[in-house]
Amino acid sequence: MIVKKVIVMLVFLVAGTVLVNAQVQTQADKDNYTKVITARSAKVVTNIGITDSTSKKFIKVRDILVDHYRVTGAIHDDRNATVKALKADPAIDKTAINVKIAAIDSAVDIKIAKHHAEFLTSLGKELNAEQIEKVKDELTYKKVAVTYNAYLDELPQLTEAQKVQIKTWLIEAREKAIDAGSSDAKTAIFGKYKGRINNFLSAQGYDMKKAGEEWQKRLKERAVNKG
Repeated sequence: MIVKKVIVMLVFLVAGTVLVNAQVQTQADKDNYTKVITARSAKVVTNIGITDSTSKKFIKVRDILVDHYRVTGAIHDDRNATVKALKADPAIDKTAINVKIAAIDSAVDIKIAKHHAEFLTSLGKELNAEQIEKVKDELTYKKVAVTYNAYLDELPQLTEAQKVQIKTWLIEAREKAIDAGSSDAKTAIFGKYKGRINNFLSAQGYDMKKAGEEWQKRLKERAVNKG
């Protein structure tokens, strides 16, 4: 009986030590994360044309962006941790897990939508429409312009109506991607929309496989000629 009590005490002591270490590490991670997102936010503000880092506007917009990174990051991190715990629980069958994950994702969508609206409202108090567009482009690595221009280069025969549809979907992708939790997640969102665009163009009569192969040949030829 005494031996059992000693074992239990040791377990609690070890658990307590692990918890303290975890808290210290967590705080260190938080401090480092704050530095990273603050620097990233400051770069965005500079890139949209607000270059005086001591100005009230610079600091205000930077802090709005820091909050955006922090809030969206926390929402996605909590979601991923919850899903990971569910999948690791052997007592829950796959069907039940999928149902729970769907419910979790629905809740995440609601939280993200609420924050998205608040984020844009906050930006609107400090920036004009053109500047907000630039912020969105900075947050998504200017993928709208890069992807759109790639389509124009790959398919120079696109009609104006087709160009409008492509741009519309890419802007829609950007609107979702600014709330993604990582660069990979942002890329995945644009990848999904590129699939939609490719299906649309295929239905419009374009042979996307052939067009892609011919475009790659042209890109290689340009690289050779430039070299």
